[in-house]
Amino acid sequence: MSGLYLEDIKVGDSWQGPPFLMTGAEIVAFASAFDPQPMHCDPVAAGQGRFGGIIASGWHLLARVMREYVDLSPFGDTPMLGMRVDDLCWHKPVRPGDTIHVRREIIEVKRSRSKPDRGTILTLTTVSNQDGVVVMSFKNLVQMPARESVPA
Repeated sequence: MSGLYLEDIKVGDSWQGPPFLMTGAEIVAFASAFDPQPMHCDPVAAGQGRFGGIIASGWHLLARVMREYVDLSPFGDTPMLGMRVDDLCWHKPVRPGDTIHVRREIIEVKRSRSKPDRGTILTLTTVSNQDGVVVMSFKNLVQMPARESVPA
């Protein structure tokens, strides 16, 4: 697939990648390495805590969502250059066995005034579990190359 350019992207465009499973072993392994809090990696302590069992680290979920984005390659061969994440919210816990669904929607497309060979797109990413419950959401600003220069 060839790459997309700023002119190919429109507000309202949306897409979903394939769902993925969050396993208990993966949750504990990630947390043990990067977020070793009891609710993420100690089943006994997690069972006695406020969540009643192991939950995924939010950073783990965010990393998996990024992996899904890279694997899906929604802009084809165009390199993805993330510039900012805004309004990152973890709404509900993710538990072992949850199947995660990710939906992205373009909410803004802007050409740069100072560098007309590029622009930005703003996406709203909504992450939900198998029951349709939103577990995480955020906005992501991405730089995109433009195909055409703006006439002077």
